[in-house]
Amino acid sequence: MKKYGIIAAMQEEMQEIKNIMKEIEEQNIFELAFVKGKINDSEVILVEAGVGKVNAARVTQILIDNFEIEAIINVGSAGAANDGLEIGDIVIGEKLVQHDFDITAFGHPKGHISNVGQFVESDNLLIQKMEQTILSMQNNDFKIKIGTIASGDIFCTELSMKQKIRNKFSADAIEMEGAAIAQVCKLDNMPFIVIRSISDKPNGNNNITFNEFLEKASKRCAKIIKEFLN
Repeated sequence: MKKYGIIAAMQEEMQEIKNIMKEIEEQNIFELAFVKGKINDSEVILVEAGVGKVNAARVTQILIDNFEIEAIINVGSAGAANDGLEIGDIVIGEKLVQHDFDITAFGHPKGHISNVGQFVESDNLLIQKMEQTILSMQNNDFKIKIGTIASGDIFCTELSMKQKIRNKFSADAIEMEGAAIAQVCKLDNMPFIVIRSISDKPNGNNNITFNEFLEKASKRCAKIIKEFLN
């Protein structure tokens, strides 16, 4: 039986995962609450990272250092970069990139990180397991796409910025943590997968739709997690 670490950025996202857990107990490390329990028959350690890449990276390393986990799942909301995605659709990050990382002055492509590369790929076995999960769900309520997720320390609202990220990286979704978690996992040889539900579509006013649909996006992610760990 695998032991999974699950990282959420926000309280709303964490709470929906907690709702599907059993045998819950809590452990505090560096003022972070790590919630231990089970989803189906899988052991999980759930934690809220906070928003942004530094928070995400910090929590990822603490999780790896203090719990004997075998894989990490990052779960949460995202903005749509792919115009074919609607509110509530799911993107599974096969590839992740930090769209705001820039050492192009030294001849590298945008997003390239020394000793890491431009893209970090999720664990192939976890992606295969996710593909099997998607098939087993026989879902007609929302789309599930395996694709590319772009992360950066900015909440993307401008249509022009969304289009730039889409064109540069062929990104399907834009958020603020996944690629940082991916970087730490790659450096630590920890298998990982990123699951994001679309909560908004960058249009200059999507901060409003984000707040409106955050709960819906969080519930969708929890549904995927429960099936994935079945």
